[in-house]
Amino acid sequence: MQVLITEQQIHDRVRELGQQISEDYAGRSLTVVGVLTGSLVLLADLIRAISLPLRVSFVSASSYGGTRTTAGELSTDRSLLADLSGRDVLLIDDIFDTGRTISRLLSELQATQQPASLKTAVLLWKTERTEVPFQPDYVGFQIPDHFVVGYGLDYNEQYRQLPYIGIPDPEDLARAM
Repeated sequence: MQVLITEQQIHDRVRELGQQISEDYAGRSLTVVGVLTGSLVLLADLIRAISLPLRVSFVSASSYGGTRTTAGELSTDRSLLADLSGRDVLLIDDIFDTGRTISRLLSELQATQQPASLKTAVLLWKTERTEVPFQPDYVGFQIPDHFVVGYGLDYNEQYRQLPYIGIPDPEDLARAM
């Protein structure tokens, strides 16, 4: 496995993002919505770096499944989602690849929940692959177009626990089958 972003780099950047979000939402309460399951590690670290009153909620969205490494049809489940109406909401996801997942979630949340504000935060952004006409509001790292795992991102439900972002080699992928 080739390490793309180290544990220390992630730690430092998440702390910076938490400080920026705290400044941007100063004096307000925030609802953080994590996109399951990939955002779980980022969400846990990021909310500890935010010095504001906040609520946490979740939504499930997936366009990957099993051993696929390319996006397919998006499925969502909002059954774990709290009422967001009139609240400042920060949608957190692990990776902004094509942007279609976040774009669809933003549209759904805006239409069904009517939050006071709705912004996005992602750990990784593959700028070369973006297919939507907007950018995430908070970005940990811009990365090249490589399949990556670690810090919440998986392959076949494995490698989420890695404390760094890595580019798996074929042997790593074979072990995860």
